[in-house]
Amino acid sequence: MGHLVGKNLYRRLGRKIDNLTVRAPWNKTFYSILKELYTPDEAEVAIKFPYGICDFDQVLRATGYDSSKLQRIIDSLCVKGLVMDFWINGNYRYMLSPLIIGIFEFTMMRTGEGLNTREMAVLFYEYLHDNKQFYGRNFGKGMKVSPLRAIPHEDAIDDTGQVEILDYEKASAIIDDVNEFAVGICSCRHEKLHAGVKKCDTPLETCTTLGPATEYMNRHGFARPVSKSELLENLARYREMGLVISADNVRKDVSFFCFCCGCCCNVLLGVSRLGYPNALVTSSFIARNNCELCSECGTCAESCPIDAISISADGRPSVNAEFCLGCGVCAVKCPSGAMRLTKRSQRVLHPENTFQRVILQSLERGTLQNLLFTDIGRIDHKFMRVFVGAFLKLPPVKRGLMSENLRSSFLHFMEKGP
Repeated sequence: MGHLVGKNLYRRLGRKIDNLTVRAPWNKTFYSILKELYTPDEAEVAIKFPYGICDFDQVLRATGYDSSKLQRIIDSLCVKGLVMDFWINGNYRYMLSPLIIGIFEFTMMRTGEGLNTREMAVLFYEYLHDNKQFYGRNFGKGMKVSPLRAIPHEDAIDDTGQVEILDYEKASAIIDDVNEFAVGICSCRHEKLHAGVKKCDTPLETCTTLGPATEYMNRHGFARPVSKSELLENLARYREMGLVISADNVRKDVSFFCFCCGCCCNVLLGVSRLGYPNALVTSSFIARNNCELCSECGTCAESCPIDAISISADGRPSVNAEFCLGCGVCAVKCPSGAMRLTKRSQRVLHPENTFQRVILQSLERGTLQNLLFTDIGRIDHKFMRVFVGAFLKLPPVKRGLMSENLRSSFLHFMEKGP
């Protein structure tokens, strides 16, 4: 009976996490992940946690726990990255971590004694790669709002046509705009290493945090502080290594860079191996080959991290426009300068800030109602989550709010209120 009660507890926890900003479909592997990461007390608190950002008193009311006991549990969850804590206006605010970006990354970025790193790596590898459900639930059915976007290598862009490159499209401009930086272990490579499937020699310590978010990462030991000059050196080194620059899918206040290889990155594998091109939002550029300069060496196809370039029978490279990320790795590696990035016919639209991305991402995945009515214990909030959730899931409603005609007004309403 105790086993059934325990399994039911983690099933409830799984439903809670599945209703955050990223869907987390249930299966036996997900159950094993949750059981390994959360103690029963931590699972119970997480289940009762309000949706969205909240303060300690809100969690206290939602759980009914003794204050000191609750603080110990929350502190333990924060150490493991299962709850994120932010110092805002003199107080800590808390938010339950979604599966991505959250539980997976913070679990696999942790190091030290007493961690079941190998076991967690094997479980995450099985969950994310042996089961296509995760990618289907988050990037299928025309979904376009990923947490990450590709940033082009700047010297890969063909500037002969006086192409305008906006600051949010340039890694150097994003770095120049902030003064706080931290670097930690890449969760994807760490997972592949301990799962026994890492084949590249790309270094582990590449995951980069920018701006105010560095305080959280450094405080919990997920990263270490670095200088701007060290980060710029890293940027140049990763360019030579042919890594994809992925960043927070926002135009303002970018909070992280990932430097991704095609063999380890779960997002890139979602594109290349599982066939979900929207797992990473493309840049506003696309690779084009100049046939007159092309030496037909095939380097561009070999270097493409998602296999979006094929070589025809006559030796000419062909770019798959549906899958090309516009990252510029092929152009950086092209010895003849034939492969360059040019403007797409239509500029890719990115959310202005994290608030907008979370709203659009949740709307696509059918969980926006949880951010609107956050209190788990209130009956009226529970009713409104069901009612509004059903309304927002109607295809005409979702299509309308996500359309270019209504999206701007909808986001303005959500930010400013009526």
